[in-house]
Amino acid sequence: MGDSLTNDVAFRYAAAFADILPPGPLVVTRDGRANGPALVEPIVAGLSQGGARIVFDAGIAATPTTGVLVREHHCAGGVQISASHNPAEYNGLKLFSAAGRVVPSALGARVLERYQATPQGSPQEEPSIAAESLGDTVSAHLALVEHIVDVKRIQSRRYRVLLDANHGAGSLLGKVLLDWIGCEVKLIGAAPDGRFAHPPEPTAENLASVQKAVSGAHADVGFCQDPDADRLAIIDENGRYIGEEYTLALCADHVLRRTPGPIVTNCSSSRMTEDIARKYDVHFHRSAVGEANVVDMMLETGAVFGGEGNGGVIDPRVGLVRDSFVGMALVLDAMAARDMPVGSLAAELPRYAIHKTKLTLQPTKVAAALDALERAYPAARHDRLDGLRLDWGNADGSGCWLLVRASNTEPIVRVIGEAPTPDGAERLCEEAAAILGKA
Repeated sequence: MGDSLTNDVAFRYAAAFADILPPGPLVVTRDGRANGPALVEPIVAGLSQGGARIVFDAGIAATPTTGVLVREHHCAGGVQISASHNPAEYNGLKLFSAAGRVVPSALGARVLERYQATPQGSPQEEPSIAAESLGDTVSAHLALVEHIVDVKRIQSRRYRVLLDANHGAGSLLGKVLLDWIGCEVKLIGAAPDGRFAHPPEPTAENLASVQKAVSGAHADVGFCQDPDADRLAIIDENGRYIGEEYTLALCADHVLRRTPGPIVTNCSSSRMTEDIARKYDVHFHRSAVGEANVVDMMLETGAVFGGEGNGGVIDPRVGLVRDSFVGMALVLDAMAARDMPVGSLAAELPRYAIHKTKLTLQPTKVAAALDALERAYPAARHDRLDGLRLDWGNADGSGCWLLVRASNTEPIVRVIGEAPTPDGAERLCEEAAAILGKA
């Protein structure tokens, strides 16, 4: 926001988006940040200039709820005003297609091209239409989530759940969902005003206070959302941070236990989910990083489940968007189905450690650096799907991997390593950084 996402930028981007869409209504939502409301009017004006005749203003809503609203109201697309897990002063735009998913890369490229062709400071007309408010924005999403779990079984357990919405959009449906499936809910960060009680990315470092709150409440599980509620981190019954990678793995195990079929994760997610796919003898597919890439491959392969290791689970029965509400429902359903606490469910999963780092590298040197890294590890399996990924697999499927990807916005490369131990993962990244630094 501020210096970059100005009203003019929002107006021109919205106009470019509407200009390439087929006829039909559009929906606009936001994640609760204090700077979100000021963007609604220029976005509605841009959409109307781009050809929209009906725009629904759904107010504050989670990103996955936006996808449901697009489909429920037969819209040609939608715009979610959100900066996801970034600090409160930031904001951004997420674009949705008529399928209720974040737009695929080809469509996004067309929007960007059209936006870049529009001169800065283009005259902003007053909206030629008034946005229509939507009343009930959660019932359709609730109904979809309800149908993928055994509600009566969960209700019989009367789980004590602490939900940390951290003043984002997740509280609106989160409290309704957890009440509906019979949980005793302690909700913190309920007001969706963007005044985050802790840094918004749901990492272990940022959730120390929530871990104490879960223990203090004697909760069976703690659920922690990011501001637009498309990511979910989990704290177990002992106040231990299980994390975001385990969200995807726990949900994948539960879905495949009942409905075997292909699954998809991105190339920076833990291999836990790949191991789970092997356990159930189903096809596992790996996509490039990014929700849209995961969804593209899910559609291509007919996947029954997918997601990213950042706590973003995608269940096509509900929608093609990362969805923390799906994550919460599936985890509670798994706990009830197997009569096990979430900590014990997590303890059954394959255990790996991930280490992440980054180093400065000019874009002109990235290709040669990746070539040097590939030559340094001839025994590894090499994959150039997204940057360079190196895999060392054992006969039982366990092993380690390394991923190096160039940033799209900074002169850096990100280095991610996973191994059976934290020391092993850190050592992988350090060795890679040394090689890249000499290239």
